[in-house]
Amino acid sequence: MDSKHSEAEEPEVKSLNFIEQIIEEELAAGKNDGRVLTRFPPEPNGYLHIGHATSICLNFGLAAKYNGKCNLRFDDTNPSKEDPEYIDSILADVRWLGFQWDGEVRYASDYFQQLYDWAEQMILAGKAYVDDQPAEVISAQRGTPTEPGVESPYRGRDAAENLDLFRRMKNGEFPAGSRVLRAKIDMTSSNMLLRDPIMYRIMHVAHYRTGDQWCIYPMYDYTHGQSDYLEGITHSICTLEFEVHRPLYNWFLDQLVDTVYRPRQIEFARRNLSYTVMSKRMLLELVQKGYVDGWDDPRMPTISGLRRAGYTPESIRLFAEKVGVARREIVVDMSLLEFCAREHLNKIAPRVMAVLDPVRVVLENYPGDHTEWVEVENNPEDASAGTRLLPFSRELFIEREDFMEEAPKKFFRMTIGNEVRLKGAYIVKCERVEKDAEGRVQTLFCTYDAGTRSGDGPDSGRKVKGTLHWVSAKAAIEAEVRLYDRLFKDEDPAGHKDADFKTFLNEHSLRVLKHCKLEPGLHAARPGDRFQFQRLGYFCVDKSSTPDGLIFNRTVGLKDTWSKQNAR
Repeated sequence: MDSKHSEAEEPEVKSLNFIEQIIEEELAAGKNDGRVLTRFPPEPNGYLHIGHATSICLNFGLAAKYNGKCNLRFDDTNPSKEDPEYIDSILADVRWLGFQWDGEVRYASDYFQQLYDWAEQMILAGKAYVDDQPAEVISAQRGTPTEPGVESPYRGRDAAENLDLFRRMKNGEFPAGSRVLRAKIDMTSSNMLLRDPIMYRIMHVAHYRTGDQWCIYPMYDYTHGQSDYLEGITHSICTLEFEVHRPLYNWFLDQLVDTVYRPRQIEFARRNLSYTVMSKRMLLELVQKGYVDGWDDPRMPTISGLRRAGYTPESIRLFAEKVGVARREIVVDMSLLEFCAREHLNKIAPRVMAVLDPVRVVLENYPGDHTEWVEVENNPEDASAGTRLLPFSRELFIEREDFMEEAPKKFFRMTIGNEVRLKGAYIVKCERVEKDAEGRVQTLFCTYDAGTRSGDGPDSGRKVKGTLHWVSAKAAIEAEVRLYDRLFKDEDPAGHKDADFKTFLNEHSLRVLKHCKLEPGLHAARPGDRFQFQRLGYFCVDKSSTPDGLIFNRTVGLKDTWSKQNAR
């Protein structure tokens, strides 16, 4: 057998990332009885963005790879910022990406009573105490990374007094912020998170699930590991900023867990995206101050924004696969995300004719009342997509930029005296132009060669250098087209310490085109439908579109023009 041929037949073997290596080592050792149970734990205080999407793909993907399961658990421990709207959006996003969590949706609030009981247990064991000091004093007493902290004057309270105060905190006897429950660890630790961290704070705020049942709420660091333990999570995958939290994660488990099984926290590096912001606070500001049209504005890096823009679940999963998993944080160029969109849309999106900036073409030697039907392919990447018929008539529309009166040598589109082919139809030649009073071209008067109809004319094979898309004037339907671009002009708008990130907003991130001309079959397009406008890019029908008022959003262009423009 030919050795080169045999090598080509071998399937590509992908190396394991470091998380997969850990899992496979533990499976080989029989840890956790061979189980793999991951979890995705979003906070319901905003919409998910592309960074969350990579985490979703990682957690659900690991579970699928190792025949395990993945839980969806909302970290709902701060009712002042949480809203059922966010929960609904997160559930929709996870489903849209193509994943299904194990069993029912879970909530940290499911465990409030158990967490409280464990807190009492820690108080009785001398591992937690009530501190009456204001938050700013507690913060100052923690010291600095190079200086030890100062012990609270309330650190020596006996267990009985602490338990009484904690129960009174729970019963609502004290105002918000007046007392906290702190873990008693080590005020001299080099890890500042171990310097008696806060476990509970008083908040007289109703919870969207538990109502007024609680007025004390647990902190994330206390809730996280215990919730993982209660659910039987084997691998608690977090982003790299939680690496310093891991000793505290393990410390709380040490105080409360006496079983062989323990969840393991593993951290991986974030993958930030260029030309956008990923901070929920910043995204919320953009929404609340009207810089964008809501959380699902197509310029936003949110999953709902990408969905509205026309991205597919497959393209997001491809992006997550390509950025991979690593221990070092990097910034991923937006061009990679757009490349992934093109990769999938090129395979599935029907090709259609659309003219965004129309100029009228009159074929002077074509019968005025005649309409014929020409056949064009729906998707050259998919033979099963078939073909469709388009009406062709004496008056047409082409793109204004496809005509130039005085063209350079390598301009292969329409100019006076030169021939071009109209896609799927005839070769035509521009003879003269008509302009308005301001000198703007209004009409191109052309002639067509009747023997050059694509596929069946006697000269159908005659070659010309330019091929243009077009729409029949009398059959065209009108639509609004929104050309979205990147929301920021700067690669890292949040990375400037002395400048507000909003100063880098791209004033040209949205351009709205009215009275665009589209082929007639698009009257049946519905919100969410995706198309390739030939020679122009990929477009999606907007959620606000109606049959009587079609609106299309540009997803991405056919090529990466942004990086080329910014490289000049």
